[in-house]
Amino acid sequence: MIQFAPDHGEIERRVEALLFAAAGPLSAAEIARRLPEGADVGGAISALRERYQGRGVELECVADRWRFRTAPDLSFLMTEEREEPRRLSKAALETLAIIAYHQPCTRAEIESVRGVSLSKGTLDLLLEMGFVRL
Repeated sequence: MIQFAPDHGEIERRVEALLFAAAGPLSAAEIARRLPEGADVGGAISALRERYQGRGVELECVADRWRFRTAPDLSFLMTEEREEPRRLSKAALETLAIIAYHQPCTRAEIESVRGVSLSKGTLDLLLEMGFVRL
C-alpha cells in the first residue's frame, strides 16, 4: 500500500488552512494532531510567519497558540462607526408630549400636568437631542 507523504509545501498549506478556518487560536500540538505523523509543524509555522510578515494579516502566537490577526497598523479599518438610537424614558416621552401640546410652556407647567417634579436630566436629554429648545 502506497501512502501519500506530503512535502514541506503541502504541510505548510495544510497548517495555513487549519489556522484560517479555526474558530480560535490553535496550539502546535493541536495542529500536529490533524497532520500526518512526523510533519514539521514548527517549520511550517515559521515559514508562514515569514510569508505573512508585513501583510494585511499576520500570524501571531498568543499564549502558546497560533492565529491569524489583522496587522496592527490596519486595525482602524475594522472599526465601524454608527450612531445608536437613544431611547427615551417614559418620563421624557411624557414631557415631550406635554411640551408639544402646550407649547410654549414652563417647567412648572410641565410638572403640574405630569403631577410629579421634572428631573433636570430629562429636560437636559431632550435639549441635547434637539427635541426642545429654551
